[in-house]
Amino acid sequence: MRKLKHLQKEIVSCKLCSRLVNYRGQVARKKRRAFRDWEYWGKPVPSFGKPDARLLILGLAPAAHGANRTGRMFTGDRSGDFLYDTLYRFGFCNQPVAQHRTDGLILFDTYITAAVHCVPPQNKPNPVEMSQCRQYLKQELLLLKKVRVVVALGRIAWQTYLRARNELGQPIPRPLPKFSHGDKYLVDPRMTLLASYHPSQQNTHTGRLTKEMFDQVFEIARNSLAK
Repeated sequence: MRKLKHLQKEIVSCKLCSRLVNYRGQVARKKRRAFRDWEYWGKPVPSFGKPDARLLILGLAPAAHGANRTGRMFTGDRSGDFLYDTLYRFGFCNQPVAQHRTDGLILFDTYITAAVHCVPPQNKPNPVEMSQCRQYLKQELLLLKKVRVVVALGRIAWQTYLRARNELGQPIPRPLPKFSHGDKYLVDPRMTLLASYHPSQQNTHTGRLTKEMFDQVFEIARNSLAK
């Protein structure tokens, strides 16, 4: 617990990527009209959840006016609305909505992190930024010793998780599995990796990702943890 808390403090104070430092601050200063009364977080967004979690959810990066505003992963945007409603229905959190850091949300048996902890321009971190930030995920993978199921939200999260495992010297499938929504891989005898499209508006509003498709992923996750 102490090591994870210390790691989150490191993340929040990180200034490794100048492009992201500048952009997250710019968004926090300009704000969106609907949130003009908010004091934006405007810093790297820490991971959160249970240190003894068996489910790890890996997203892409904070949304400009979502987590970059609220300071908590998947909080205050449509992606979070989609995610937390699903987590609630499958028993992974205590409420179906997440609006701000002090709204009472509690995760059960779950830890949420991201490939990149700062909001990137056009939601597209570059390879150097992803490499810099991967050091934090690698530390989390070592500290979260009870994780048994990983849900990668999107192709970048999928690739980031496999690269982090490889850099840590942990076993990964060969040849490397390609990302495909709903796929399930046993990356080692004790770890299941699940692929899901990211619950972004681009995916949910176009029907590329439906509630039924998302439910199927978390039903597999729940069933895998029950074994």
